[in-house]
Amino acid sequence: QVQLEESGGGLVLAGDSLRLSCAASGRTFSSYEMGWFRQAPGKEREFIAAISRGGSPRNYADSVKGRFVISRDNAKNTVYLQMNSLKPEDTAVYYCAARSRYTSGSYYSPSDYDYWGQGTQVTVSS
Repeated sequence: QVQLEESGGGLVLAGDSLRLSCAASGRTFSSYEMGWFRQAPGKEREFIAAISRGGSPRNYADSVKGRFVISRDNAKNTVYLQMNSLKPEDTAVYYCAARSRYTSGSYYSPSDYDYWGQGTQVTVSS
């Protein structure tokens, strides 16, 4: 069992940066692939970024490639999402998720993740 808690969201201006954190409980954090997703009002939850258990490889959605960076610190049981050059269309609730090595499927599918945080709101104003 893994419990996830996101933090770091807020209201920023277009072009600003923001770093989200996701703290995980439990001793087996390093055994989980981690992902970030987001969901805007009226839209489906979409994949943003994923990072493997050891930190590489990392995968990104085309919409954030070159602007967002996912990283993890297994010693601190934490995964991060550094968001740069934010745009109004990045406005959404951001979720982190954990995926067991035993879970089949793909890193970009929300249904293939086992545990979710409660989400943190990111609002980008123009």
